Formats: sequence, C-alpha cells, structure tokens
Amino acid sequence: ELEALLSGEADGNDAYLEVNSGAGGTESNDWAGMLLRMYSRWARAHGYEVELEAEEGGEQAGIKSATIQIKGPNAYGWLKSESGVHRLVRISPYDAAAKRHTSFASIGVSPVVDDAIEIDINPSDVRTKTVVACQAGRSQHQNREQAWKMHRARLYELELQKREAAAQALADAKTDIGWGHQIRSYVLQPYQMVKDLRTNVETSDTQGVLDGDLDAFMGAALAARVGETRGSTTE
Repeated sequence: ELEALLSGEADGNDAYLEVNSGAGGTESNDWAGMLLRMYSRWARAHGYEVELEAEEGGEQAGIKSATIQIKGPNAYGWLKSESGVHRLVRISPYDAAAKRHTSFASIGVSPVVDDAIEIDINPSDVRTKTVVACQAGRSQHQNREQAWKMHRARLYELELQKREAAAQALADAKTDIGWGHQIRSYVLQPYQMVKDLRTNVETSDTQGVLDGDLDAFMGAALAARVGETRGSTTE
C-alpha cells in the first residue's frame, strides 16, 4: 500500500546515500560507520544492490564520510526521508572510564539522474577527489564521470526539495551536525530506544534498527509526507 504513495518526481530512481560524521573524532566516526552498515543492510534486505562510491576512513575506527549508491525500484522514494542528523547515546567502547557519550552523524540522500534531465552545472565545479582511492579499480576517467553523476544528483535533489517546499528543512539539517538538528535519536544507555523526532515513531528494539529494520520509520515518514502534500493541495 505504501508503495502506491511513491509518486514523487524522482521517487522511482536509484539513490545516492552520503554519510558524514559530526564533531567528536573517533566516537562520531564509529557512529557514521554504524549508520553506513545499517542502511546497507536495509537495502540488501529489500533486494537492492549496494555499491560503494567513496569512503574516507576514520583514524582509529569507523569513517569520516562515505557515499553508496543504492540501486533498485523506488530506492530514492524510500530513503529521501532519512536525510538529516542522527544522534547516538551509548557507553563508549573507546572510553576506559565507561562514560556515556553522545555522537552525531548526518545522512544526505540524492536521486540518481540520467542525461535526459537538464541541470545547469559548471564542469569545473566537479573534482575527481570526491571519489577516493578505495575505488582503485576505476580509471581516472571513470572516477571523474562518477563524480559528475553524483554532483548532478545533489543539485537535482536540491531542486526537488525546493519544489516540495522542504529546502529550508534540508538546509537546517545540514547546518550543524549536532544538537538541535537531529531527526532521530538512538539511545542505547541508560535505556534502549530509537525515536524519530518528526513522526514520534519509536521502538525499544535498538539492535534490530541498527541491523537495518527501518521500515516502520520510513513508512511513517512517507505517509506523513504524502499527507502534508495533499493538505497543501486542498488549501
């Protein structure tokens, strides 16, 4: 039933999902790595193909940033509501004193677009360095071509957000990877709870969520998004 609600302009497209760690060094890098695993597991459980496009590892653990492409029907439609800051509270495995730490990481989702969609881009704005050395199997030409596609996707996502009157929310989410900007909290200590701060959907099955069980959160976000769109149409 929810699939029928995926009627946005690019909802049926493949998606780029970008993870960036917030301030906090090893803690945030580890959290970013956990999020990358979470979304990869969600995608594969739903029959999507996951391809690593870029990755910058953390010094001690996790990642500073990474981009994956998720290929399959409606990938962007399902994932676009995941854009924003995600907050983790836990006892740090890197703290000898076993203190509770709060970490942040951001998720950005863009639709993969083809050449049939016209987007005004200056080719000099695209730098091959956005695709890192972990993709050593690619030639320099392939790296630059992929960087170009990812850049076009991000610009197209911004245009879609403007059309959906959500550009401000997206900008707010990316302004600061920290307090006051999170869309979802994952609390592992002193209790177990994952709660979406937009839809109020929550669960105590934190391990299930971290293993990729995100359908309840995505479904609620999709239903809320469609409801807002219909409400604005009737006004």
